[in-house]
Amino acid sequence: MEATELVQVFRGDLVESIHKGHIAVVDYKGRLHKYEGDPYRKVFARSSMKPLQAIPVVETGTADHFEFDDADLSLCCASHNAEKQHTERVLSILKRAGLDDHSLKCGTHPLRREDVFKELILEGKEVTPLYNNCSGKHSGMIATAKYMNEPVESYFELSHPVQQRILHTISEMADYPVKDIELGVDGCGVPVHALPLERIAYAYARMTRPERLDEQRGSAVKRITSAMMSAPEMVGGTDRFCTNFMRAVQGKMFGKAGAEAVYCIGDIQTGLGIAIKIEDGFGRATEPVAVEVLRQLNLLTDEELSKLVNHHKPTVLNARKKVVGELVPTFTLKDGKEL
Repeated sequence: MEATELVQVFRGDLVESIHKGHIAVVDYKGRLHKYEGDPYRKVFARSSMKPLQAIPVVETGTADHFEFDDADLSLCCASHNAEKQHTERVLSILKRAGLDDHSLKCGTHPLRREDVFKELILEGKEVTPLYNNCSGKHSGMIATAKYMNEPVESYFELSHPVQQRILHTISEMADYPVKDIELGVDGCGVPVHALPLERIAYAYARMTRPERLDEQRGSAVKRITSAMMSAPEMVGGTDRFCTNFMRAVQGKMFGKAGAEAVYCIGDIQTGLGIAIKIEDGFGRATEPVAVEVLRQLNLLTDEELSKLVNHHKPTVLNARKKVVGELVPTFTLKDGKEL
């Protein structure tokens, strides 16, 4: 199956660009509910895997030992803005583990927000791994290695127990064999996992029903998803879709973006998991697709949809910040029974 047109990009009245992609909507029993494109396309879920990668932080006892609160756990699932609310909490986690930010092996990248970068310059500070959008995830991994008396220096390597626990957790949650998971290296240096989109959606669906998991796993999953929904500002930050989305739906759903245009959602009320991949990797299309999927599934109230209108049909701005176009979702979900 080929990618399906999902979004048209208008400049004035002309369709200037088209984004194609794939969608899988799966229930907690593993049934394909709705889809577009190829729901079985194998993809790297990138940072959308972070809620799954955080599970061992809780299961090993690390979170309890270092007294992680909801905001700490939410930050372990984050691709954050490097605002002070994020970096100060990363430093706090590391300090509780008896470490500092020199332990972070996530590297550096240009900061997401211009105001944060300007503030750093004015304070005479350099961009360090602390400001990497994945430093929250890495702090959870480092803390786990420290608590488990494992080498801290190599926590990011595939052979390390921290990464092996994550690999097997993802396999178990997605009900997909470890041997079939394709591995690569993520932008922050840790292993990244490729699975069929439908299996990723299933893992998210299972996170909505922690009571159906064994006691230890269910408790960890509930704690993580509850943390994301109660402290959504940690997952993204100011003006970020993950944060705005979870604030709008107020405890009904959790969601996480991934690089190269991936977005995943778990709906607590229905037990549905949603996984989206835009074929060309352009992340601007994930937000309108995600909101449109939820609209078509009748998972948003009119009030919630109104709060997300700027993500549902985002505008195209020119260099003078004038509106010159918009992104419009164009797909209609197909019934999984027809596949």
